[in-house]
Amino acid sequence: MKMLIPALLLGMTTFAAAAAEDNSADLIKRGEYLARAGDCVACHTKMGGETFAGGLSMATPIGNIYSTNITPDKKTGIGDYTYDDFQKAVRHGIAKNGDTLYPAMPYPSYAVVSDEDMHALYAYFMHGVKPVEAANHKSDIPWPLSMRWPLSIWRGLFAPDVKAFQPMKGQDAVLARGQYLVEGLGHCGACHTPRSFTMQEKALNDSEGSSYLSGSATPIDGFTANNLRGDNRDGLGRWSEDELTQFLRYGRNDHTAVFGGMTEVVQHSLQHLSDEDITAIAHYLKSLGAKDPNQIGFTPDDTVAKALWKGDDSKAGAALYVDSCGACHRTDGKGYKRAFPQLSGNAVVLAEDPTSLIHIVLSGATLPGVKGAPSAITMPAFGWRLNDQQVADVVNFIRTSWGNTAKNQVSASDVAKVRKNDAEQQGSVDIEKLTEVK
Repeated sequence: MKMLIPALLLGMTTFAAAAAEDNSADLIKRGEYLARAGDCVACHTKMGGETFAGGLSMATPIGNIYSTNITPDKKTGIGDYTYDDFQKAVRHGIAKNGDTLYPAMPYPSYAVVSDEDMHALYAYFMHGVKPVEAANHKSDIPWPLSMRWPLSIWRGLFAPDVKAFQPMKGQDAVLARGQYLVEGLGHCGACHTPRSFTMQEKALNDSEGSSYLSGSATPIDGFTANNLRGDNRDGLGRWSEDELTQFLRYGRNDHTAVFGGMTEVVQHSLQHLSDEDITAIAHYLKSLGAKDPNQIGFTPDDTVAKALWKGDDSKAGAALYVDSCGACHRTDGKGYKRAFPQLSGNAVVLAEDPTSLIHIVLSGATLPGVKGAPSAITMPAFGWRLNDQQVADVVNFIRTSWGNTAKNQVSASDVAKVRKNDAEQQGSVDIEKLTEVK
């Protein structure tokens, strides 16, 4: 008994020390930084809602699902989660009640997050986040598709084993850090990697094939995610590492400007990362080979620019472009650096899928102000005054001018489809008003 009491006291002391560590200011601060790297706020905060209180609607092919409350509220959030409950949800995709999470939660990417980083994240969400009582919203998926048990089969088939990232022997430290952030917390592949018909990413890392980060064929909120590999036409092959660093940090560079879901990634995540981590991410992305090594690159051609300079707007869509686009993007398509994106040679313009460009013309876009580039710049929407054929004409003009030789002509019906999808995602009750301008 005399020997047992000191042992118990020692155990209690060890437990207390561990608990204190989990509540330390440094660990919480570290967890906050990692939560920014993972851009957790973007999905777990609805517009106008409390931070991390969930409720954001996410469209799926079978109905809408809603992000959950991940504040430490004990009634509606994760306040009663143990560390093991927390890491099982984040890395394994298993909720506290045993249900499998929808793979909208990118647990296949988080499977490589280290134990040290998981402890820091747990400390932050338990002790650094304000508890908010906000009931979770049930999905709009109809029964029987709403049953959870098939998700456990999906997880068993497609989710990787949870195993902390380990750099390859002799791997450059900067490259390894970038790979860890891109594959793990950054979960870049969740948007930028194409998915199979069973909805799993075709590759979770570069070693699984060149589909990894080669761009998504499925629009997300009206936009398709870009190719982040080294392709010379629609990828990052023509960008320098410094240009990529500028884009990640500020959401703009001499080639293009951020739009769509990537806007929130820059706002909530990337602008807050250290210079070292931004450099590491760029360094890793630039190390990726091309999906299509034989892809023909962009070659400038000033034929259209000269014609417009002489007042010749006979090419289909040219007059619309001059009236609506030329003031900012210029008649030579070169725009104004780090303000109005260059359209000649722009990877988004050259992409086979024109959905993103159609969406931008219809709905406009805002380049957010961030640290180091505080001015927000807004492109107005043109969908309210251009009909479907006019939008198709101006998009085709942009995609076939100044050396742009994009494939796939855009039709009025293509534009109508994007309009309808945009209206449905916005929950509009007057879709007819948005589907066509007469």
